[in-house]
Amino acid sequence: MAQRSPIRSFLSVVPAEKSESGEPTKRVKQPKTKTAGKKATKSASGKSAPGTRGDRPPEAPPRDPRKTGSAIPPLGDSETAQAPQSRSHQAQQQQQSQQLAEQLRMGRVPRSRNQPDDYASSEHPRPPRGSKSLDRLAEQRPSTFTRSSPLSRPVAQERADSPRERVPGRKPPESGNKPPRKRTPKAQSKRTAGTSSKPSSPQARTRKPTEKKPKQTKLSPLIYGARLLILGVGLGVLAGTLLSIWNPADNYTVGAAGNAETQQEEQQEQVTPAYNLQALPLTQEITTLKEKLQAMAAEYPELTPGVYAVELDTGAYLDLNGAQSFSAASTIKVPILIAFFQDVDAGKITLDEMLTMKQEHIAEGSGEMQYSEPGTKYSALETATKMSEISDNTATNMLIERLGGAAALNQRFASWGLSNTAIANPLPDLAGTNTTSPQDLVQVMGQVERGQVLSLRSRDRLFKIMQGTVNNSLLPQGLGSGAAIAHKTGDIGTAISDAGLVDMPNGKRYLIAAIVKRPHNDPAAEELIRQMSQVVYESFNGEL
Repeated sequence: MAQRSPIRSFLSVVPAEKSESGEPTKRVKQPKTKTAGKKATKSASGKSAPGTRGDRPPEAPPRDPRKTGSAIPPLGDSETAQAPQSRSHQAQQQQQSQQLAEQLRMGRVPRSRNQPDDYASSEHPRPPRGSKSLDRLAEQRPSTFTRSSPLSRPVAQERADSPRERVPGRKPPESGNKPPRKRTPKAQSKRTAGTSSKPSSPQARTRKPTEKKPKQTKLSPLIYGARLLILGVGLGVLAGTLLSIWNPADNYTVGAAGNAETQQEEQQEQVTPAYNLQALPLTQEITTLKEKLQAMAAEYPELTPGVYAVELDTGAYLDLNGAQSFSAASTIKVPILIAFFQDVDAGKITLDEMLTMKQEHIAEGSGEMQYSEPGTKYSALETATKMSEISDNTATNMLIERLGGAAALNQRFASWGLSNTAIANPLPDLAGTNTTSPQDLVQVMGQVERGQVLSLRSRDRLFKIMQGTVNNSLLPQGLGSGAAIAHKTGDIGTAISDAGLVDMPNGKRYLIAAIVKRPHNDPAAEELIRQMSQVVYESFNGEL
């Protein structure tokens, strides 16, 4: 088998190039490089020489000029004439590569491109910025083309300009004048939404710092309600403090739950009157009446009398040892009864409130409640009435506890201006430790009658209870016909007493209190009180 011409084999794989006249020209195949791959090496070394054992090299299949875009003329006698022409064309391309490398070294051609100057022509349009074609060109740029190795640029240029080796059965690459691939628009993110797809200038790309506005947090209605509640409580406390300072008259009571130490400290403190109490208006002392009483008392040298009386209309008064302290006996129940109705007016006690009698309340002496079983309940009004009308000692002890105890009552007595009135022991107090004076008893009843301590309703109820006193053996015995008295008696072994408000038939009224200190159960003290009551009544009635 005849051997194929090497020139024909070489020209069969060289793609045709267009000359300046538009006719296709032949390109010279460059020697194979290492990038030709393993197939080129195998084809060069693995083939046997032609003519040995019938092996023959495979002929290249005929190529369609319409697919490759190059025309391969038939080979003939002109092969030897075209060989020198291809060598000259190769030398010309090498010379152009050297010139381009020289221009790159001189800085005349931009270093960001490795194509020749005539690359950007009508046949090779330059791809737009940001397209994938430019990215592919950047990837094809040889890694040795760096600023630090300018001598490697001609080699890179020669590799770029060298024709590619045709591989049998592989489709040749398409022409470079293919329009760039259109990028399908992707969904714009929130950050790039509304912006133009064209690349903007560096100044336009820089973002202006946006001022962050402070977030306004919305408060829930519960927080608003809590704030309003706190504000209302604060205003209420402030208003209550101002009212308590403006009207301190309501601060006379002491809580019943106070312990003994607190009560002792309160007793040591100086007590100021809580009411704007005024003493009874006194005009002139009745000296004739006083002299007569002194003469009567001289007949009983073993007795020590004390008498204090004031006419409410004229202010004329009688004072016989009136400021002297005596054993109060049951007359101590007069200020206790006033304190009870005072708490009724303040709303601290109701008249129908049920009080339970305890074992420690039961006291001997006067009264009938002592015969009831412990645990028996009585209304507050019934208890107060029994304390005054029948002088029930058990009822008195129940009210003392309900009103806050003896210490609280003593403080209240002092606020009324009673300097000699105090509770030292519960009833019956046979030892006479509870004290008072005729002047204190008249003074406190005068405050009630003038409406300074109690309301008018409580005042009328109090005097009505005192009018129901069962024991009328002392002051009532010295009154004339038609006179009425609201009073309270007291009787222990060492003292006997009576105090009340007398309403005369002529319309005059006077207050009187008489206490006589005596030997144990001496009946002369009772007789002395009856005689003194008669003389005072006649004096105020104008009979003397």
